[in-house]
Amino acid sequence: MGNLKRVMISLPNNLLQEVDVFVKKSSGNRSEFIREAMKLYLQEKRRQEIREQMRTGYLEMSDINLELADEGINCDTTVFNYYEEKLAECE
Repeated sequence: MGNLKRVMISLPNNLLQEVDVFVKKSSGNRSEFIREAMKLYLQEKRRQEIREQMRTGYLEMSDINLELADEGINCDTTVFNYYEEKLAECE
């Protein structure tokens, strides 16, 4: 971690106390804890962003997907009916 920058942040006293209790239990330090917390927070934000993009995409594509599904069902029905006709002819 040679490329570190020092930053100052302000935290409510009760939050800092919670962090300190956790840090003592884990034998770490505040900086490590905050780095890890920030990484996890950013990962979760990225996941939420991707989920939202996927949701938006699915909504935008819903009409097209419904049309394609209907078209597929119609094709399947046509093929199925043809197949049944040919089977009936064989009996």
